[in-house]
Amino acid sequence: MPSDLNVKFWTICLIRDGDYVLLLDRTHDEFKGFIPPGGKVAFPESFTSAAIREVYEETGLHVWDLTYKGIYEFVNPVKKDRYMIFNYMTEHFSGELTTHASEGKPNWIHIEDVEHLPMQPSIRRRFPYFFKEGTFEIHVVWDEENDQEGDIYIERT
Repeated sequence: MPSDLNVKFWTICLIRDGDYVLLLDRTHDEFKGFIPPGGKVAFPESFTSAAIREVYEETGLHVWDLTYKGIYEFVNPVKKDRYMIFNYMTEHFSGELTTHASEGKPNWIHIEDVEHLPMQPSIRRRFPYFFKEGTFEIHVVWDEENDQEGDIYIERT
């Protein structure tokens, strides 16, 4: 890998309980809106371990039996940035849901109501794929000249 390439890894884990999913109402920094719990992968932990840890840190819930759903990748060819988000889903959890999380207040949201919530485009784009068979790969190329998303490629297996 070229030494001038900036690669970072994150995870998210969508927790489902029947017709409801757990989302954080994130109200700070530039990444506002409803998001699944998740965060950075600390070296040398595994992606699944990072997802489990982040869920606990942000919700107080213990999760297990995670299903890998796909990868969301963001690349900026000009800045040589590559950010990869590994996406998981589970219906297996225990513990007491926290009411005060630093990343946002956890809320159980009916799946049909999610489309009406404020969300970042990257979260909204991948949300439906959590409920489909197989895995997804979404590759987004940043258009540095116009300061916006450029080409978007979506693959499903």
